[in-house]
Amino acid sequence: MDVLLAILFGIAGGVLGGLVGVGGGILFVPALAIFLDEPQVRAEATSLLAIVIVAIAGTWRQREYGNVRLGDAAVIGALSIAGVALGVVAANEVSERALEVGFAGLALAIAAQLVLRARRAPGRP
Repeated sequence: MDVLLAILFGIAGGVLGGLVGVGGGILFVPALAIFLDEPQVRAEATSLLAIVIVAIAGTWRQREYGNVRLGDAAVIGALSIAGVALGVVAANEVSERALEVGFAGLALAIAAQLVLRARRAPGRP
C-alpha cells in the first residue's frame, strides 16, 4: 500500500510541479510525513531528491517554450547549494516538532501571499 501511495503522490507532485511550478515539495513533504508516516527529516530529504528529478523534466519542457531564463536559473541554483547545505545542518539539529511547525508556517505564509497576489491581479472582476 505504501508503494502505491508513493506512486500516486509522485504523479500528483509531478503534475502540480509542471502546472504551477511548485516543484512538488509542497506536496511531497506533507504526503510522506502524514500518509506514509515518515519522520519529517526523512520526508524533507526524500523530497529534495524528488524535486531535482521533477525540476529537470519541467525545465526541459519549459525551455522548449522559451520560458526559462538560464542566467537567473544558474544564479539561483548555485546559491541554493549553500542554502541546502546550511538547511540540512539545521534540520538535523532541531527537533522534529520544530521542523513540522516551521514547514506548516511556511506553507501558510506562501498560501497567504498567493491569495493576496490573486486578489491584486489585473482584470479581476
